[in-house]
Amino acid sequence: MIKVGIVGGTGYTGVELLRLLATHPNVKVTAITSRGEAGRPVSDLFPNLRGHFDLPFTDPADGGLDHCDVVFFATPHGVAQSTVPELLKKGIKVIDLSADFRIRDITLWEKWYNQPHACPELVGEAVYGLPEVNRDKIKDARLIACPGCYPTSVQLGFLPLLEKGLVDTSDLIANSASGASGAGRQASVNNLLAETTDSFKAYGVPGHRHLPEIEQGLMDIAGSPVDLTFVPHLLPIIRGIHSTLYATLKGTALDYSEVELQQLYEDCFKDEPFVDVMPAGSHPQTRSVRGSNTCRISVFRPQGGNKVVVLVVEDNLVKGASGQAIQNMNIMFGLPESAGLEAPALLP
Repeated sequence: MIKVGIVGGTGYTGVELLRLLATHPNVKVTAITSRGEAGRPVSDLFPNLRGHFDLPFTDPADGGLDHCDVVFFATPHGVAQSTVPELLKKGIKVIDLSADFRIRDITLWEKWYNQPHACPELVGEAVYGLPEVNRDKIKDARLIACPGCYPTSVQLGFLPLLEKGLVDTSDLIANSASGASGAGRQASVNNLLAETTDSFKAYGVPGHRHLPEIEQGLMDIAGSPVDLTFVPHLLPIIRGIHSTLYATLKGTALDYSEVELQQLYEDCFKDEPFVDVMPAGSHPQTRSVRGSNTCRISVFRPQGGNKVVVLVVEDNLVKGASGQAIQNMNIMFGLPESAGLEAPALLP
């Protein structure tokens, strides 16, 4: 059994890790840390886990992480940097769900996250944990930077078009909308039920800190610079992301029919266990992926024009965070990639 530790087990991504790992056939969670809840039983804070975990939260300083095979960091940005180097020295693998190791340009990271980076020497080693792109690198990694929720949906949606060089990379657009859980579990007036219900709004239009991560990933896929307009929105739901992506076909790609674009996407993702290309003409819904690690995609060429429109849905806490982290762990330890992640989405 793989011995797992979780640092920061009290947030939404932390409890989602616990929910998914509770039934993982190859895992035993041996340590769950939280400074604020140290000594409190996990099932006391999260009654849905009653009967699955009898562990208490422990202080990170003496939480038993040294005896783990892999440690997940479900912490705010900037926290993992202080602990990861020591864990790696002890031969413990690390999967970080924060943005600490996602952006390779340290100056750019410090600009967007407004703090100095504590261990820039590890950033170059970290493998960006998008399995559909970096599966081979993930296998041999000891440090994984798990992608953000918005970046996962945008990169997977554009992937087939960029790999084939079919679109103008100077004019990519992503309108992405997330449920309120994407903001985390901290108290905030803007996330109150009365504030989010019956409302829909954009935010971060001048610039969102997921933008440099998305652009870096898209450039890696395309092999050339990209210019992305990214506008996030807040949905009046708890979980889920819907991204609507726009790209302009170029050159011989203008000869592609909608049928050929559909085939392109089906061929690209045919062997991917967690990417579902919907039948032609489908409009995927966030509720169709709620609680699952599946990303559903549809592709259109409206009115046969030069624009491609791609629709992508995922659960921001699963494929957009904790589920993808476990998918990475499975790859790192040579397990079946879908281990612990096979449950279908929740309906209604």
